[in-house]
Amino acid sequence: MDQLKQTHSQIIHKGMASEPVLHSKIIAFCCTNKAGCMNYARYVFDTIPEPNVYIWNTMIKGFTRINCPNYAVSFYKEMLEKNIKPDTYTFPFLLKGYTSDAGLQSGKLVHAHVCKFGFDSNLFVQRALVCMYSLCGQIDIARGVFDMSSKNDVVSWNAMISGYNRSKRFDESRKFFDAMGRKGVLPTSVTLVSVLSACSKLKDLETGKRVHQYIMSGNVDPSLILENALIDMYAACGAMDVALGLFESMTKRDLISWTVIVKGFVNSGQIDVARKYFDQMPERDYVSWTAMIDGYLRFNKFKDVLILFREMQTEKVNPDEFTMVSILTACAQLGALQVGEWVKTYIDKNQVKNDIYVANALIDMYFKCGDAEKAVRVFKKMACRDKFTWTAMIVGFAINGQGKEALDMLSDMLRASIAPDDVTYIGVLCACTHNGMVNEGRIFFSNMTLDHGIEPSVAHYGCMVDLLGRAGHLTEALELIKKMPMEPNSIVWGALLGACRVHKNVEMAEIAAKELLQLEPDNGAVCVLLCNIYAVCNKLENLREVRNMMMERGLKKTPGCSLIEMNGIVHEFVAGDQSHPQSEEIYSKLEEIMEDLKFAGYLCNTSELSLDIGEEEKENALNWHSEKLAIAFGLISSEPKVTIRIVKNLRICVDCHHVAKLVSRMYDREVIVRDRTRFHHFRSGSCSCKDYW
Repeated sequence: MDQLKQTHSQIIHKGMASEPVLHSKIIAFCCTNKAGCMNYARYVFDTIPEPNVYIWNTMIKGFTRINCPNYAVSFYKEMLEKNIKPDTYTFPFLLKGYTSDAGLQSGKLVHAHVCKFGFDSNLFVQRALVCMYSLCGQIDIARGVFDMSSKNDVVSWNAMISGYNRSKRFDESRKFFDAMGRKGVLPTSVTLVSVLSACSKLKDLETGKRVHQYIMSGNVDPSLILENALIDMYAACGAMDVALGLFESMTKRDLISWTVIVKGFVNSGQIDVARKYFDQMPERDYVSWTAMIDGYLRFNKFKDVLILFREMQTEKVNPDEFTMVSILTACAQLGALQVGEWVKTYIDKNQVKNDIYVANALIDMYFKCGDAEKAVRVFKKMACRDKFTWTAMIVGFAINGQGKEALDMLSDMLRASIAPDDVTYIGVLCACTHNGMVNEGRIFFSNMTLDHGIEPSVAHYGCMVDLLGRAGHLTEALELIKKMPMEPNSIVWGALLGACRVHKNVEMAEIAAKELLQLEPDNGAVCVLLCNIYAVCNKLENLREVRNMMMERGLKKTPGCSLIEMNGIVHEFVAGDQSHPQSEEIYSKLEEIMEDLKFAGYLCNTSELSLDIGEEEKENALNWHSEKLAIAFGLISSEPKVTIRIVKNLRICVDCHHVAKLVSRMYDREVIVRDRTRFHHFRSGSCSCKDYW
């Protein structure tokens, strides 16, 4: 621009300022060159007494180039006011500025002018209209324009195929590609990349192979973009051997090539192989880091997610909002509130896009870490909410034992004209279950179909069986199972078996256990629970039979595991665990706790233990449960008054529940335990579940 201005000064100095060709050249540079300045172009334009349509079009093109379609339209209006009629170039330049639904209305007005001035049959204008509607998400209108246009223009075909991809109508993309072949329109590399993308989404290996064959036949020039699209297609279709072969044979690879192969191994379930190629990458951006993080997330390797995120920070790679959602999801699963809080601070400080997905992930994280108050705070600050937001709130309140708040949230959701879905009603029924609201649950179960047309799924029946069973309506729960329009699954029978444990109903427990073992013959947890019921009901002969059957089949109980976060690090304990670096100190503290509790009147509840050992050994077995170890670690690792948060993979046992209540009172600590089904907030010697779990 500096050199252009110097040249322009020379033109003025030599008295050549009125030359139209020179004006055109200066304006063209400003409007079309990356270094051009539109303000200077406007300045030069205003010095021209009667600019022709070419110069007007060039100015419009310039405003479109810098993504200012409104300025382009204003200029077009000014052009009409000067009685300059548009030509075949005017409208393609104007329409090129509309690339999102925000500009759709203006784009439609320009379309009206296209028809008014008789350019609706012009190939370039038709192409521009198809592209504009496609980019604005109006693929059906784009199709209408396309159907009235020339069918020989490959650019219009490409715009339609990519538009269908953008609208997630991948099957239409494939059909369009087939129709393109029947019309004899030769595809370009742009066409093939779009079609391969559709094949990836559809997992259509057959069409993908046809495209590959077309490329191999030499009809299009091979390119890195095409090679990457092919690898992605084969990986998405599960043909990782072909994808890897193509990858290994590439003479040149870019960041996308490496990221595609890493994603491919993640999607094929080979997370360790994916990590191997990830570690070999010569460079990594936030997309490749997020791909690997999502891989660990998908395979429930939540601790690895946080470790990888720390490495990402060390490498000074800035995450985007998608990375943040994955990290928050891992924090939610681990109950890692401190890391989750740090992530929120990072989002605010670094101005990461805090969209509705991030906000929903924050709500989920806070609820799953037992902090309903902060979840509500995020909810109230949200400018925009979707059904997932409301559902997250309802489910969050439900699992934290705040049934009234969950049902109030449903009422607010309906007042906001947001229709609940099947997941919403699972949250509603869970809220009724965890708060013993049987009548309310019956009404919601009926009304979900009457009011919202949602047919109950097996998950809803499972919630109802759980609700009725916990409340002692075991016969009604069994009758409901018998009337189910689909086959009951293990969740339904498991809910009934759990209720039988609460109410010590041996006969019905045997029915539920039998059905469960038919569905899942290797499920040792069923046998253990049945043994516990026999132990409580003093059915020792039955207990021995089940234990013998377990030994014959080699069935084992899933070991109890508890997670606790301290100073941003997640620690893991299993029953009787002595692998922790502070193990000696933890067991010493646990012994001290049990002595304090016994002094306060605590008696160990060994009723559910089915071991043929003495009472002292039973007490030791209970005392070494993973949540008790986590509580002891929490007490020695945190300051007084600090809340202890624990995540347990199994249902908390009766004795550990009692101990947590006593610890909360004697040590003046809030203890929050998230077990397999719900949260337990222990405060001042009582639990939020009101001993109903």
